[in-house]
Amino acid sequence: MAGEIAWISHYDDDYLQKETEDFDLDLVEEIDKEVNAVSVDVILPDDLLERILSYLPLASIFRASCVCKRWNATAERFLWNPSYLLPQKPWYFMFTSSDEPTGHAYDPNLRKCRTKLFVCNPITKGCRKLLRPPGMSSDYGALAISVDKESHGYIVAVVKSKQVPENVFQWDISIHIYNSKEEAWATPLTEVLTGWRGGDESVMCNGMLYFVVYYTGGVLPENRHALVAYNISSRSSQASLGFIPIPCSLTLTCARLMNMKEKLVMVGGIGKHDRPDIIKGIGIWVLHDRKWEEIVRMPNKYFQGFGEFDDVFASSGVDDLIYIQSYGSPALLTFDMNIKQWKWSQKCPVTKRFPLQLFTGFCFEPRLEISP
Repeated sequence: MAGEIAWISHYDDDYLQKETEDFDLDLVEEIDKEVNAVSVDVILPDDLLERILSYLPLASIFRASCVCKRWNATAERFLWNPSYLLPQKPWYFMFTSSDEPTGHAYDPNLRKCRTKLFVCNPITKGCRKLLRPPGMSSDYGALAISVDKESHGYIVAVVKSKQVPENVFQWDISIHIYNSKEEAWATPLTEVLTGWRGGDESVMCNGMLYFVVYYTGGVLPENRHALVAYNISSRSSQASLGFIPIPCSLTLTCARLMNMKEKLVMVGGIGKHDRPDIIKGIGIWVLHDRKWEEIVRMPNKYFQGFGEFDDVFASSGVDDLIYIQSYGSPALLTFDMNIKQWKWSQKCPVTKRFPLQLFTGFCFEPRLEISP
């Protein structure tokens, strides 16, 4: 399609070589002969050059550093003081669920995909492997991470859920917290839930850990899903779990949680009243004082655009941007919470190789100054 930008790697040497080969050097020579131009770079002050480069996406800054020594020195100043850079939109990493997974990272600034991704600090080139959290093995586990942008420290939370032996209704729940400053795990809470089990969905927001629990039997609730809150900022040993109901007018097929500028946002699949396991739409809600406010529902044309949509799906978001993806397709839809706009991403190069192949992913904020 004309004008369509492909998802490519920004570190693809073949692509860069092709771009160079396609450039008409003869045309440049003719222009040089006819026009006695003055290089803007010669008369441009350093502060203006920094301002201009700061508008570039992160990958383009690295590429611009190869232009000349002056641009390279400017790019190095960004590396050592990333505060000069303008905020970057969150990226989305999509990968296949298979024995040999492959993945691509989508950058909404350039609407392109990066095929090389490392969990590390690009400045120090350092990475860290955390120790296994203590406690029991689990049947289900949920992982959440929160980063302090000022101190650059981070907290990792793991919620484990394991069925009590010989009891189908009771589940052991344990919460494990890792603090990068202390470089150690703590287990502030262990509890037994009756009729509910944990899953794989959790998030930290405003000092609270939220995770989704699922109905397993007993007294029939209004909804098969519920939200549990735990105050991780409290040092009290008396802290307990608090249940927050899902809107009773809805029957959710799944619930995805995300921290959007310290507001708890839920993207949920809306099930049919007579067949709650069949999805009929997707909605977005924000939690205010233990009450849910509906923000928007996905227009039917976008919902139908996914093709066959399962009752569960992948969704995550940062700042104002939410990503939604079907497990059965690499199609990726975005919603901007600020301008209330739905938009499809460009087609991802990940292809479906067999009918039952699954896709999933998560988004992340590209940062230079955070050390793992």
